[in-house]
Amino acid sequence: MPARYHSVTLNKELCRGCSDCLMHCPTQAIRVREGRAHIIGELCIDCGACIRYCSYHAKVALTDELSAIRAYKYRVALPAPSFFAQFDRRAHSVGQILDALKALGFDEVFEVAQGADVVTRALRDLLKERDRPRPLISSACPAVTRLIQIRFPSLIDSIVPLRQPMEVAAAMARKQFCARHGVSPEEVGLFFITPCPAKMTAIKSPLGHESSSANGAISIREVYKAMQPLLPQHRHSQTTTAATPLGLGWALNGGESEAALCVGSLAVDGIDNVIHVLEEMENGRLSDLDFLEAAACPGGCVGGPLVFGNSFIARNTMRAILRDLPHSDPEDVAPAWPLSPSQLLNERAILPNTALALDEDVSAALRRMQQMRGILSRLPGHDCGACGSPSCAAFAEDVARGYCRELDCVYRLKESLEEKARERE
Repeated sequence: MPARYHSVTLNKELCRGCSDCLMHCPTQAIRVREGRAHIIGELCIDCGACIRYCSYHAKVALTDELSAIRAYKYRVALPAPSFFAQFDRRAHSVGQILDALKALGFDEVFEVAQGADVVTRALRDLLKERDRPRPLISSACPAVTRLIQIRFPSLIDSIVPLRQPMEVAAAMARKQFCARHGVSPEEVGLFFITPCPAKMTAIKSPLGHESSSANGAISIREVYKAMQPLLPQHRHSQTTTAATPLGLGWALNGGESEAALCVGSLAVDGIDNVIHVLEEMENGRLSDLDFLEAAACPGGCVGGPLVFGNSFIARNTMRAILRDLPHSDPEDVAPAWPLSPSQLLNERAILPNTALALDEDVSAALRRMQQMRGILSRLPGHDCGACGSPSCAAFAEDVARGYCRELDCVYRLKESLEEKARERE
């Protein structure tokens, strides 16, 4: 596959060559060679798991700086629903947060939860189509979609062919802003306030369409800090959210399923849990479900690696926000198709990631597979990571690909030295 952009990257100066990230990467995209970690771009899904587990903060997520908005004549902020959960609900209203965000230098704020309301309506319609495979898998989390491309390609056809709420919100915001102010689309910069690196990657290297409707993404953490001195100035804000509680609820694990009114659904969060459930689905054990909502981050987007607050507190805050809002439904506030079908539906197929293929030539791939099996039979099976690969199976593949030597395994090296010592006796 062609090289693509990655938000998750490595600061080599901080890396100590430990195996924490190595052992927690869900796609085995990390190796430790010559005392430093290396990320295999073809396998990385930008889930941010390595950022969570790196004790030395050597894994970082590259996002746009706040100053990037100055490149555009007009600027629109696209706050994720999880953004509102970062603030003390007793001290800051949603309106106060929206006004302070605008005061950072944005001409307008368009909530991504409004995009979630529109996607909710489209998702409800898709779930009524009984000829689609069951269960359908949410397309909201780009890290999960990329995980399926790599590890579960047989499930690709089950992914909902709808764009992420971020993309829908960006397309709506640009269309409305240009119509209202009589400006050209190129003059408007739309920036997503993101809880995770996967969304930044999805903007630079889109899934299911050629280009993103957003121009960039700024981390929630950076925007949160910049807003602190501005919040007191908007203490008496009368601004209200334009989204429904169901749209805002997409920030929480299970929120999408609730919004879709899908009784036969399962919501799973945390990348390791997602993998286990997808394995069950691949084995045909979830055929009684209609919908699978999967989020790479614990608790959903409120638990993203780029949020500011504690994810458990954020979950509680979001639930309180939703309780305080008057009841409304996407059917009441969101037009069914405010955009063209191409702006709501994927315009190109999501394909398997063939990075794991041993060789394009079938015969060569089979020979390499046999070589791997031979190497693996000689390895101890401890999956210790001391060799710099995440498992003995991954190490056998790395040796077969020529990335390292079999004696890079400390156990094989010890055996080799012992054999040579016996020969000299």
